[in-house]
Amino acid sequence: MRQLDYSEIGKRIRQVRKAKKWSQGALAEKCGISMSFLGHIERGTRIMSLDTFISICEALGTGTDELLWGIPNPDDSRLRDMWKGTDTGNMDAYIMYTRIMKSVAKIISGV
Repeated sequence: MRQLDYSEIGKRIRQVRKAKKWSQGALAEKCGISMSFLGHIERGTRIMSLDTFISICEALGTGTDELLWGIPNPDDSRLRDMWKGTDTGNMDAYIMYTRIMKSVAKIISGV
C-alpha cells in the first residue's frame, strides 16, 4: 500500500489554489478552516481530517486522486456536458460510461 506524502498533497493543493488565483484566506474561508491551518496543510506540517480534505476537494473542484496521488481525475461536470451532446439522456448509460472511462484512465496511468 502506498504511503501518503502530506507535503506533496499540500503542494498539489497550493498549485490548484494558485491556478484558480485564490488566496489562502479565500480557500480557508470556503472550507471553514483558519488560514493558518491551511498554510500548515499546504506545507505538509499538519495532517487534516477526512472532512477537511473533502471540503478542500469540493471547494477546489478537484478529485481526491488528483490531490492525493497527482493523478488527474476528470470532473464529472465535464463528462455530463459531453453526455448532453448525445442523442440519449439515459442516466444508467451515463453512469456506466463514467465508470468505464475512469477505469480506462487508471489503466492508462498505471494505477
